[in-house]
Amino acid sequence: MTRIPEYDRTIIEKALYLPMVVTIFNRDLQIIEGSSLKMKRPYLEMVEAALNLVQSDLVQVRKYLRKENIKVSELKRDQEFTMYCFLYKGYEEHHNYFNPRLRNKVEELLRSYFKEVFT
Repeated sequence: MTRIPEYDRTIIEKALYLPMVVTIFNRDLQIIEGSSLKMKRPYLEMVEAALNLVQSDLVQVRKYLRKENIKVSELKRDQEFTMYCFLYKGYEEHHNYFNPRLRNKVEELLRSYFKEVFT
């Protein structure tokens, strides 16, 4: 059983997912820049706008974690699971995340940031 309240757990999980989203958007920018698309600018602008939103959210998440003295680190990764260590107000918890779940959540976040850009 976890000692971490749901709100803090949500923020901690954002600290896991958002850096992955940033990495994907940065890779996408490189791919678009190196592609043979005739009109790259609209794609670049869309990805850059989404990247700016993610980075802004990540700054807020990191500020909250620092203020609440919460630390998150990856312990180990294998083919199926990634284990993270959460240091929460003096308590240490280890949580395993199923890699396909991580991937699906990151994909969901990518979609949501693109939707924000379009609205």
